[in-house]
Amino acid sequence: MATVTNTYARAFVDVVIARHLDAAKTLAEAQQIAAMVLGSRDLREVWDNPVIPAEQKRAVLDQIVQRAGISRPVRNFFAVIIDHGRGGFLAEIVAQFAQELNQRLGFAEASVITARELDSGERQRLEGDLARVTGKNIRATYSRDEAILGGAIARVGSTVYDGSVKGQLERIRQLLAVSS
Repeated sequence: MATVTNTYARAFVDVVIARHLDAAKTLAEAQQIAAMVLGSRDLREVWDNPVIPAEQKRAVLDQIVQRAGISRPVRNFFAVIIDHGRGGFLAEIVAQFAQELNQRLGFAEASVITARELDSGERQRLEGDLARVTGKNIRATYSRDEAILGGAIARVGSTVYDGSVKGQLERIRQLLAVSS
């Protein structure tokens, strides 16, 4: 159902851009609600149940929005998804929304693995380096894996930049094996 996810995602990106909404805040709010839905089987069952009237589903949404301090445009986006019975595609729609939003705004998502926690300055330098290499602004998520020993491994799209100590040792090992 790529068409369904693309249609809703593109439409919401159009709203974000046309209304000059804070893209990062809007995306974070959409992801927050999507995470709540994925974490609650009861909520998914309510929103996916065709017997429950749309007004009741929106009332549940409004309670969530009020408690979480979600903006009106994000609330309306989820109301449209619920009203059209597309709750089963919610995670895919929000993921496609993030991808489409990043593409239109010139951002690339990066997944960075480091051996230790990076401070904000180190993160900025790393994201700056990735931006120079990719030609795009970078939105990075970070995780730790002590097995890489040091350095970092960054994945931007399907491209992996391996600057880890473990990766360097592996490349040296391969060179030594070839020259033997």
